[in-house]
Amino acid sequence: MLFQRISSVCCFCVALFFFVGCSSKSSYFPSSNNKTSGYGESGKIIDSPNMHRATMRPYTINGKTYTPTMVSVGDYFSGVASWYGKDFHGKKTSNGEIYNMHDMTAAHKTLPMNTMLKVTNLKSNQSVVVRVNDRGPFVGTRIIDLSYMAATRLDLVAQGTGPVGLEVIGFSGVVSPVGAPKQSVVESDYLIQIGAFRNKAGATRFAQSNMNVNNRYNAIIKEGVFENEPIYRVWLKGFESEDEASDFIAKGLFKGSFIVRE
Repeated sequence: MLFQRISSVCCFCVALFFFVGCSSKSSYFPSSNNKTSGYGESGKIIDSPNMHRATMRPYTINGKTYTPTMVSVGDYFSGVASWYGKDFHGKKTSNGEIYNMHDMTAAHKTLPMNTMLKVTNLKSNQSVVVRVNDRGPFVGTRIIDLSYMAATRLDLVAQGTGPVGLEVIGFSGVVSPVGAPKQSVVESDYLIQIGAFRNKAGATRFAQSNMNVNNRYNAIIKEGVFENEPIYRVWLKGFESEDEASDFIAKGLFKGSFIVRE
């Protein structure tokens, strides 16, 4: 959606170590025939660098500026939901992923990327869990654009739109356990990914060789999973703002590097 209107950079390179590209799978919850899908489940989803890209900058569509906002677990909103399907299937979303109309995802104008939402059809009380990975909808007063699958499970496809309630239940693709303390999404502590390895020893050597970069930044290793196999990402920490991190990347010390957030 938004990607079709404003440009987004997603550049990853292969060298002695490899960077993980934008073709990562976006299968976050198993398919289910239940009307309520995923709510109450907790645990980390498949780790993907696309989830960490900086997408909190204000942007303008059709002359109107939208400013992504901070939210907390437990925040609630209501409005009209719509859905989008095959016309966008296979195209890139605002955070660089490939839109899959059969995934449980959604587009929202201002919620942080990878916010987890419980979406409830206010007419039928059916609920699903979706992950925000796109921007929109930019039509009237609609509050959310659901994937075809999410809309199908809420019985909204035939009508096209319908009243829904949105409850924030987690961030970074992780659903907070039921009863967890209210918390806000963290938009500080900017880091830069400078490498990714399948082999932990290689990641360790690379991290050790990049301690105290510019007498300020130190490398850390972030273990994750990519395509069902372990991956060890090397991040530089110590950046106090997105601008500082962007300026560092512009110097070209680490080809293919990009901003991440914990």
